Amino acid sequence: MSTGFPEGIRVDEHTTVICPRYSETDQAGVIHHSAYPIWFEIGRGELLRANGLAYRDLEKSGVYFVMVDLSIKFLRPARYDVPVRLETRWGRVTASRIEHTYRITEESTDKLLTEGRSVLACVDEQGKLRRVPPFMRLT
Repeated sequence: MSTGFPEGIRVDEHTTVICPRYSETDQAGVIHHSAYPIWFEIGRGELLRANGLAYRDLEKSGVYFVMVDLSIKFLRPARYDVPVRLETRWGRVTASRIEHTYRITEESTDKLLTEGRSVLACVDEQGKLRRVPPFMRLT
């Protein structure tokens, strides 16, 4: 029976350009820390799309992911209306977890602004831990 999933992860890194919006800033025009987890989610979604599917496809098959660990290291501020590059990479994949790493650089200068890491646990519709689908394991 075919699930419609790709045979495996072929793209292990994806870059997304984000132009920070005014609503993401504090009064000094610096991007608020709460925007970064949202940007990381954008990166994970685009990385998945680059591999031929979306979270919706996984959820239709009873595969869900929940955040269990998130770390962000702020090196320099990102600023309103100054485009940044978000590089999202697949990291370690275990039986029930997937790690991603992130780098945010200023697009015009290549200066490293932020580094991050997240770990997602794979769960079923009831939130019970389950195995990561085999095609999501890096070879």
